[in-house]
Amino acid sequence: MTHKILILAGDGIGPEIMRATELVIAALSEKFGLDVALEHALMGGAAIDDCGEPLPASTLELASSSDAILLGAVGGPKWEKIDRARRPERGLLALRSELELFCNLRPAVLLAPLAASSTLKAEVVTGLDIMIIRELTGGIYFGEPRGIQVAADGTRSGHNTMVYTEHEITRIARLGFDIAGKRQGRLCSVDKANVLETTELWRDIVTSLAGEYTEVELSHMYVDSAAMQLVRNPRQFDVIVTSNLFGDILSDLAPMLTGSIGMLPSASLDANGKGLFEPVHGSAPDIAGQNLANPLATIQSLAMMLRYTLNESMHANRIERAVARTLDKGYRTGDIYSEGAQQVGTLEMAELVVASLGD
Repeated sequence: MTHKILILAGDGIGPEIMRATELVIAALSEKFGLDVALEHALMGGAAIDDCGEPLPASTLELASSSDAILLGAVGGPKWEKIDRARRPERGLLALRSELELFCNLRPAVLLAPLAASSTLKAEVVTGLDIMIIRELTGGIYFGEPRGIQVAADGTRSGHNTMVYTEHEITRIARLGFDIAGKRQGRLCSVDKANVLETTELWRDIVTSLAGEYTEVELSHMYVDSAAMQLVRNPRQFDVIVTSNLFGDILSDLAPMLTGSIGMLPSASLDANGKGLFEPVHGSAPDIAGQNLANPLATIQSLAMMLRYTLNESMHANRIERAVARTLDKGYRTGDIYSEGAQQVGTLEMAELVVASLGD
């Protein structure tokens, strides 16, 4: 069966990390029989420059008809002064919404060779393996009404609305319980139920579901405490399930425990497992085009695509082993460099991973 994959390189370092990742795809196809057909389209700032919209209708049509989507990164200072509704990030939010990609999986795993790259002590982070599950199509990022108002005296006020329905909370919570049941059996639901009624409802619903998942130990934690505990004792967590806003923050904090945000992949899935896969990091325009970006997060996002959407776990395992072997040999991009390692560029790192695929 041929898997139809849409490639959205995006902006900043997006094109170069995607070129690097396509080297891995080509090697899997040529040497190990992965059957894929790639299509390419514009999104984000690149699409704005070409046609004036961050998510062209043609790109959405291709995304809808693809089996899976691989995204580089979107955004950058170049587009920060245009109308908010047309900025690159709005294209990404629209794509998630249109495809109903409500479940965001963000693993934070510390590979042993990178223990020295973490800003925390090795004994705190060694063995770290957390899965953060972020609700992705509800909450304050999509709630209405929203906007900036100007009063009669000229003063401005901004407002956003945090809304969650019982259905939205239930479906993400069930995924949290399911994934925790396949891991270490511990699910921590993160909210702010002492202040926000929206997350008071969140806690009530998650708690009500716990009786159906007796193999999973459920705990609750306020988001401010969770942020502190991720730094203080991150290995206490197995699976975290939380809202769109809190998940956005915590899933950017967790990567730094592993040494670099440039290492971690993510998956955004619909109810049937179709997904958009992208690195957690942004477009990093300050290093774009210099062969400095770390492609490993995008390469590992490819592995997540193969595992979660395309049912090609054997190839996913092959990629993850190759990444680990490459790091074991001491190769590093600048963001994860430590004394004694051999620093390489974006394409060189991808080529080294390709060379280790058959090891």
